[in-house]
Amino acid sequence: MTELSSLEKIRLEKLEALRQAGFEPYPTRAERTHTSREAIAAFEAAEAEAAEGPLPEIKVTVAGRLRAMRPMGRVTFAHMEDGDGRVQLFFRANDVGKERLKAFNKLFDLGDFIQASGVMFRTRTGEVTVHVQDFKMLAKAITPLPAAKDETLPDGTVVRHAALEDPELRARQRYADLAVNPETREVFRKRARILRALRDFLDARGFLEVETPILQPIYGGAAARPFKTYHNQLKQELYLRISFELYLKRLLVGNLEKVYEIGRDFRNEGVSYKHNPEFTQLEFYWAYADYEQVMALTEEMVAYVCDEVLGTRTVGYQGQELDFNPPWRRIQMRQGLLEVTGIDIAAHPHAEGLYQALKAAGKNPPENASRGKLIDYMVSEFLEPTLVQPTFLYDYPRDISPLAKAKPDDPLTVERFEGYVAGMELCNAFTELNDPLDQEARFLEMGRTYAQGDDERHPLDEDYLRAMRYGMPPNGGFGMGVDRLTMILTDKHSIREVLLFPHLREVKNEPQEEAQ
Repeated sequence: MTELSSLEKIRLEKLEALRQAGFEPYPTRAERTHTSREAIAAFEAAEAEAAEGPLPEIKVTVAGRLRAMRPMGRVTFAHMEDGDGRVQLFFRANDVGKERLKAFNKLFDLGDFIQASGVMFRTRTGEVTVHVQDFKMLAKAITPLPAAKDETLPDGTVVRHAALEDPELRARQRYADLAVNPETREVFRKRARILRALRDFLDARGFLEVETPILQPIYGGAAARPFKTYHNQLKQELYLRISFELYLKRLLVGNLEKVYEIGRDFRNEGVSYKHNPEFTQLEFYWAYADYEQVMALTEEMVAYVCDEVLGTRTVGYQGQELDFNPPWRRIQMRQGLLEVTGIDIAAHPHAEGLYQALKAAGKNPPENASRGKLIDYMVSEFLEPTLVQPTFLYDYPRDISPLAKAKPDDPLTVERFEGYVAGMELCNAFTELNDPLDQEARFLEMGRTYAQGDDERHPLDEDYLRAMRYGMPPNGGFGMGVDRLTMILTDKHSIREVLLFPHLREVKNEPQEEAQ
């Protein structure tokens, strides 16, 4: 067992003292009748109905975590917080007993879960409060909630209670972060509303939500390094999926014309403010649509989510005001790169020529890179940071888009777009390739062009090609990082702030904040 701190040892002593005083620290049952919000609402409704007449008694039993305590002789005020909010508790020795009030003041601590029963009333300062007639412990907190900060109550009283501000500790101990920071809980409530709004939008337009395998014998559908695992009974190497794409498009072959999935993808790549190895993705595939129709649906969908979650399409993010009203700005990749670098990629159809043009322009491109990777470097280094307002960047090089359909007048360019917001990629979409012979040729070309283990290398998926040979309708496909959308709509700079349990580097001694 981890060595206990001095404060934890004191709380363990209090736990034993509670039992001796007749309080079970971890009872089997709770008898809550109202949340804090429901209790306050019931009293306010009774007040409104009573008007000038007598006010009926509103009896409640509430439960939650102690967040503040103010002993004042024969009375004590406290604040209790539950999942709905906070309510004040008023204890008086004449009502609960002198010895029980003494035990409450001495043996109960901030962070403990308690239950309190009583009658609602309004104090002289106007705060709706539970006049406690009975109370009990529900769960004694052995470890104090970390840190402390002051809060001024409506009556002007300053109360010290738990807080947590260190971002590293908040990410590592999300349970403590949620317990003491209401704003963190609100981020994840908004995240849930974002997911619900995405589903409502797609469901209303005839899309069918489906589930595809997480463990896959062949990974594909994106340019990323997979996580590997092994099935002992089948003696088979498997991969955690990096994308839903190839399985969702198999469903189009089966005449499911509009399908989508919201779930986890896994990519064995770096961790940054906008990358986590495990992340939530929305992908949909739409038969008989192309990338222009998908663009229109995308901006409509994001605007709908803003309406449902925030009630506005003008969003503040990191000091910038973003306007999600359709239509979004549209920039052809060739033109956008020409404006920021002075280099016309169409004038350099081969990697070596583009590399030399970049060097001549004073850039520092990666050596021995394909033409597609050089263009990707140009976008990420020079163009992406300029795309602050919602923008579609469209028409991408073929060799970094092996699943997209080529433009009829330009075999080196495909019908692909990416959506950018606040200098960050939000989504990616294609007019999907549905020619099985062209698809097989591209898989083989990728195998020759990229070395084994290269992130851009797509393994040849024979079963996917078999499905395509049965006939796949023309379609538009789309993928969006739900975590990044949540970052933007909650004004969080780091993806860690919108993941309940982000991946973090292992440390031997976790950071600690001074406990309350």
